[in-house]
Amino acid sequence: MIVPMMKVYLAARGCDRDELLRAVRELGVVHLTPVDPARVPEDSATAEHIQALKRAQQVLYGIEPGGETPALEAVEAAHEVLAIERRIVEDENRLALLHHELEQLDLWGNLRLEQIDSLRRAGVDVRVYLIHSRDLADVRADCVAEIGEMSNGRIAVAVAGRGASWELPADAQPLPWPARDAPTLRTEAAGFDTAIKAGHRRHAELARLVPQMRAAALRLESEAQFSQARRGGLASGDLFAVQGWIPAELTSQFSQGLAETGLPTAVRQMPPADDEAPPTLIRTPAWARPIEGLFRILGTVAGYREFDVSVPFLLTLPIFTAILIGDAGYGLTLLLGLTLGYRRAATLLGPQFTRLMIVISAATMVWGGLTASFFGFAFYSPLIPVDLSEHSRTFLMRMCFWMAAIHLSLAQLWPAVRLFPNLQFLNRVGWAVFIWGMLGVVQMFVLKTSLGWDTPWPYLLIVGAVLAILFAAPGRNIIKMLVIGLANFPLSMLSAFSDVISYVRLMAVGLASGVLGQSFNAMAADLGFWPLMALVFLFGHSLNIGLGMIAMFAHGVRLNMLEFCNNLGMQWTGYQYDPFAQRMTQECGS
Repeated sequence: MIVPMMKVYLAARGCDRDELLRAVRELGVVHLTPVDPARVPEDSATAEHIQALKRAQQVLYGIEPGGETPALEAVEAAHEVLAIERRIVEDENRLALLHHELEQLDLWGNLRLEQIDSLRRAGVDVRVYLIHSRDLADVRADCVAEIGEMSNGRIAVAVAGRGASWELPADAQPLPWPARDAPTLRTEAAGFDTAIKAGHRRHAELARLVPQMRAAALRLESEAQFSQARRGGLASGDLFAVQGWIPAELTSQFSQGLAETGLPTAVRQMPPADDEAPPTLIRTPAWARPIEGLFRILGTVAGYREFDVSVPFLLTLPIFTAILIGDAGYGLTLLLGLTLGYRRAATLLGPQFTRLMIVISAATMVWGGLTASFFGFAFYSPLIPVDLSEHSRTFLMRMCFWMAAIHLSLAQLWPAVRLFPNLQFLNRVGWAVFIWGMLGVVQMFVLKTSLGWDTPWPYLLIVGAVLAILFAAPGRNIIKMLVIGLANFPLSMLSAFSDVISYVRLMAVGLASGVLGQSFNAMAADLGFWPLMALVFLFGHSLNIGLGMIAMFAHGVRLNMLEFCNNLGMQWTGYQYDPFAQRMTQECGS
């Protein structure tokens, strides 16, 4: 449920400005908005410090603290962490280039270029040529040595001597000396490796300051928020005023709390105007809160006047993902991993998203049980066969299309309920009916079913189209209504067709996942050597689970975020309700 908001205006004496802001922050329920956003520039220095503190915590995450605790302030330590991180990345890149350069010097071994220079100063000329191996006996020089084999039967030969009395094959090709020799490169690489290890040791020492960095980030955020609230208010003469948004259910509590402070304050509260966009506060039912982890990852916020899609997302995403993954063994693996390693997973993924994945794992086990698929093996006769047979593919496609009709028609009926009694609600009802008619069209094209007058599909298409066209823009001018409805209808009709047929991706990806699992089993069985069989089995099914996770976002989330939400009319134009509240915490060890 999207919580209703009230606009609140607060005014106090100019001399009580900071007291007013402290009282508002103490109550912690008002989302402040600046009176004139253009006059509230960001404190770039503070913002830079906050970003550095947060980024440093990310860099140090998972690093075991070691060594002595540095005598540094949190901000100074954070900037040092980031500087070390940049140096480590640069040194690792240079080290990789040196290793690549060393690979090109295999022919020269441990040759030092300074040795060649010494020989030249002593009057001994040393050169390297590329010749055919059959011509090695024809080389004449004071010293001849084969130093390496090349491709196409050619070899590298070093010749040395005083003077130019050498005899070489006519097709001999001189090889230039390398710009740098391998021993020099190894010495340089050792220096970079030492610097990288030193950087990691320093990171371990700085990791001891992570609690201080966390507390400093919260403190600076609180100070920056207070400063922004001060600059975002309106100072006029002897008065200071601020504005913001507050959940309607908390208005009485807020007014009472403000009165208890004894601060002379004028308070005015009113509902939002039609052209105003309050922040969005969604109160999700407790059982549906795991879906909040997905929205946090996607970074999407519903607009204040849009819909809370938490419940439909939580109901459908596990079903879609279960069909996409389609294996009880994979579901069991994910379920055991997430439950046994819950604390670790919750730290990495967030507690809500971890719980969502547990729900998805359980749904996958149920679907895998119905299809009798366990790591690609079928130990009993499936209730729902998932294979390459015509019967199986037809059944799965029909199931996907019916799921599409249910899912998309509900997306049309939901806003229809909100629009009632406005006649435009009939436009939404019409599209819901039309989608069911489009189900028949899709099945005719894909499954070769009948679409005659003896089926309900044409009647659903006609009734739905009439309602969608007539009530797209209801008004007294019937001609204008028809023109607008007819203008919008063709593209919307094509969109309905593509939306319904889009759900076939569930069948296609799920079937591919099952075939891939069976293929890995066959590959492992053909090896006949247990260690290799186990390796192929583990690698193949781990890869398939990973592809299933990608499919969840690429297809399962897509069907909700695009097909469902587009039919619902979602624009995701909202911004999060973020009340002006105290954020300081006590530093660890202080």
